[in-house]
Amino acid sequence: MKYLFLAFFLVISLIGSAQMNNDRLEQLLIANTDSIQGNYGRWQVLLQEMPMIVVTDETNDRMRIIAPIIEASKLDEGLLLDCLTANFHSALDVKYAVSDGLLWSAFVHPLSPLSDWEVESAIKQVYAAAATFGTTFSSTPLLFGGGQAAEPVPAKKDTIIFRKT
Repeated sequence: MKYLFLAFFLVISLIGSAQMNNDRLEQLLIANTDSIQGNYGRWQVLLQEMPMIVVTDETNDRMRIIAPIIEASKLDEGLLLDCLTANFHSALDVKYAVSDGLLWSAFVHPLSPLSDWEVESAIKQVYAAAATFGTTFSSTPLLFGGGQAAEPVPAKKDTIIFRKT
C-alpha cells in the first residue's frame, strides 16, 4: 500500500510538471481563440475580432503573445505615461511596449514552465490590455495601487518615502 501511494504521487507530479511546447500551445490557441492561421511556432489568431500574434522559440525557451494597438507616432506624452503607469498597476502579466512603430499589448515569458491556465490567462490579458487602452489600461479587474499621485514625505536624513495623498 505504501508503494502504491508513492507511485500515485509520482505519477501526479510528472503530470503536473509537463512542459509547455508548441504542440500543446497550438491546442490551447485553437481552444481559446476564434481563429488561427500560420505555421508551427508563428501563429496569427483572432479573439473577438482582435488580431494577435503568437511567436515561440523552443530552442531558447521563449514565447510571446502580442496584439497591435496604435501607431506609436499617434501617442502623446500623456498616453505614454498612462501606459507606463498601467505597466506598474493594472497591466499585470502583460505590458504595453513599442516596437516597429506600433504600441503593443505584450505577454513575454519562458515557454516551458507555462501551465495551460497561464496560457489561457495570457491570451485574455493581452486582449483586455489592448481593448482597454485609452480607458482603464487594464488586463484584468485586479489593480495594484491604482496609480494615484504620490507626495514625498521626508524621512531620516536624505531618504524619501512616498505616501499616497
